[in-house]
Amino acid sequence: MKKILTIIGARPQIIKAAAISRAIQNNFSDKIEEFIIHTGQHYDTNMSEIFFEELEIPQPNFNLKVGSSSHGHQTAKIIEGIEELILNEKPAGIIIYGDTNSTVAAALAASKLQVPIFHIEAGLRSFNKIMPEEINRILSDHISTLLFCPTQTAINNLKREGFSLENTSSPTIDNPHTYLCGDIMFDNSIYFSKISDKKATILKSENLLNEKFILVTIHRNANTDDPVRLNAIFNALNYIQNTTNFTIVLPIHPRTKKMMDVFLSKENKALITENEKIKIIPPAGFLDIIALEKNAELIITDSGGLQKEAFFFQKPCVILRPETEWVEIVENGNAIISDADETRIVEAANNLLVKKDYTYPSLFGDGKAAEFIIQKIIETLN
Repeated sequence: MKKILTIIGARPQIIKAAAISRAIQNNFSDKIEEFIIHTGQHYDTNMSEIFFEELEIPQPNFNLKVGSSSHGHQTAKIIEGIEELILNEKPAGIIIYGDTNSTVAAALAASKLQVPIFHIEAGLRSFNKIMPEEINRILSDHISTLLFCPTQTAINNLKREGFSLENTSSPTIDNPHTYLCGDIMFDNSIYFSKISDKKATILKSENLLNEKFILVTIHRNANTDDPVRLNAIFNALNYIQNTTNFTIVLPIHPRTKKMMDVFLSKENKALITENEKIKIIPPAGFLDIIALEKNAELIITDSGGLQKEAFFFQKPCVILRPETEWVEIVENGNAIISDADETRIVEAANNLLVKKDYTYPSLFGDGKAAEFIIQKIIETLN
């Protein structure tokens, strides 16, 4: 039995971990003992704790409770906490997800202690190092032992950076193995979609059962902490609502709520407050988010996860960023990059709402990524 530490800290990682925990419990419980480490990077109950309950994920074995702070302070506290846990628990390896401060901090701590790192969502690149996430991705990939790539584009990115795709001899930090495994969020979307149909209540509670609506999420610092960008986004949302008459549904991130009060113009605040068809609601659980995604006419987001889920549930998507890691959905015509530009957001929404010839090829695997990942980890550790 091999002990593995799974490191999570932000809400999307909690959801991703559900697929891995489910695969271990269903197929590999005699070979892998999983210990879940929650760094506490997201500490709001609605942004974190509710997901363990709703998705039936095992409760964390440890919580570092680092909370929100500057990048340096938060990362340092996570490194310190993970290092202590690794020394005490002596795991055979650690699993990290994506590109948060928790990801890179755990990777740095483990690499210094010569513990193998298994990076899920490896190879993603925005080619924009202004994004803290881009730095976290690159550093984590280059000190990992196994790199699990969700798409062929991710594989190609690693190849350009000098990674070998041959997977010859035993994998180590100096000889990492790269795999095209598919996306574990596709696994989750398939699994939780049916549960959402039975358990999600948000369409009824928000009176959306007979409404045409657009789902919007905004949370990235580049958008929330810049008054010009934030006002441009809300100007566009106001215009889209008025011209389409669709309801706008915005589950509000705590940071976004705070910055809206600080940065939105009086005019924008008044338009939002007075418009009953702009629904700003509390953060939604994953099952409710799925229900919103499946029933929306359009998704407008700066979230990497929602971009993919829009594709999974065959919905068009406007991307409120200057670039995306998920270039496949843009190249295939399912999404348009608008950045936080009012005119481009409106044009993208209009174009996607009238477009009819959508296709949805199998870009993200077969829905069995988690099983593949755990099998490769077991092979590596034996």
